[in-house]
Amino acid sequence: MVVEEKSFSKAGSMIYLSQPTVSSHVKDLENHFECKLIDRLGRQVAPTKAGELLYQYGTRILALVEETDRALAEFHGKMKGHLTIGGSTIPGGYILPPMLGLFKRTYPDITITLTENDTAGIVEDTINGRIELGIVGAKPSEPRLECEKLMTDEMVLVVPPNHPLSERQRTNLKQLMQTPFIMREPGSGTRKSIEQVLEKKGVKLSDLNVVAEMGSTEAVRQAVKAGVGVSILSKRAVSDELNNGILAKVGLSSVSFKRAFYLILHKHRTRSPLCHVFLQFLKEQCAEKRQKQKRSR
Repeated sequence: MVVEEKSFSKAGSMIYLSQPTVSSHVKDLENHFECKLIDRLGRQVAPTKAGELLYQYGTRILALVEETDRALAEFHGKMKGHLTIGGSTIPGGYILPPMLGLFKRTYPDITITLTENDTAGIVEDTINGRIELGIVGAKPSEPRLECEKLMTDEMVLVVPPNHPLSERQRTNLKQLMQTPFIMREPGSGTRKSIEQVLEKKGVKLSDLNVVAEMGSTEAVRQAVKAGVGVSILSKRAVSDELNNGILAKVGLSSVSFKRAFYLILHKHRTRSPLCHVFLQFLKEQCAEKRQKQKRSR
């Protein structure tokens, strides 16, 4: 964790140990192997050549321990073990958590770690093997990844209830370009989806009156509430605010901000049995939701 987090304190917080305890453990390893494993470079730390070698063997050892546990559990007819998955902001915050609750009821002996990041971060984690699968809000162009459309999402223009646009209930792109706008950070699937829709209408992101860029949907949502500007967000993320009148939805003439969420996996990494089980569960849940939506229409 020290190598991955590039920090003793961050590593400690990840594994619920104090920084001095983590430092002591690393020192014990250095004494055992009779060499320095970690270099302190200002505020960050980095592994020495010996540290990189130990890190590689350490990750293999931990993976083998987990594989052994899974193999023996399967021998007894149980599904047991740990799976690490990732989701960009909307899947990680609003879609995957309730699905994990259902999954745990079916497979109580499987534990899952859910990592939340922007789309670029989840893509990088999948490529590097930190997570086995990810769900992101924009289709990545990375050739090492296998991508599959999983579900659709509707994005809406949201404004404070006292905003001039809220009285009109509908506006156009020309008016939007003149309105202070809050944008997600580069690397966000939401930002990429907005960019793709606008480009089809001959509008660039630089044509918008962007007054702030923020690193999370929650930050954008709070900034819109505070009157900093308007934004385009997933309807899932602002449903409570829209229902309670805290935010207002404004339609955009001749523009539909719909996008897809994509399941991503590394093409060349072997998938664990737990990954296969969760994939099947995930696809069944998404298919069931699509059927319910068709019946409701």
